[in-house]
Amino acid sequence: MNLTVHQSICIHVLRIGSISNSSIVQIGSSGVIQSKADLYNTGGYTGPAEEPQPAEGMVTVPQETGPLVPLSIT
Repeated sequence: MNLTVHQSICIHVLRIGSISNSSIVQIGSSGVIQSKADLYNTGGYTGPAEEPQPAEGMVTVPQETGPLVPLSIT
């Protein structure tokens, strides 16, 4: 079965609150959505960020302890 869709869309304002690597914005109909990922270095950084330091009074959990919630295996 072949289906042909003709659309005319006029957008006056399009506001997007946030964008992540897995965001999808679709306007109109689409038979196939193709993925696209763009990474931008807008700050001009040349190296990795420093390791974060815990805030004062914050409880830290050692990495070796495992999950805090018991996980059931089904």
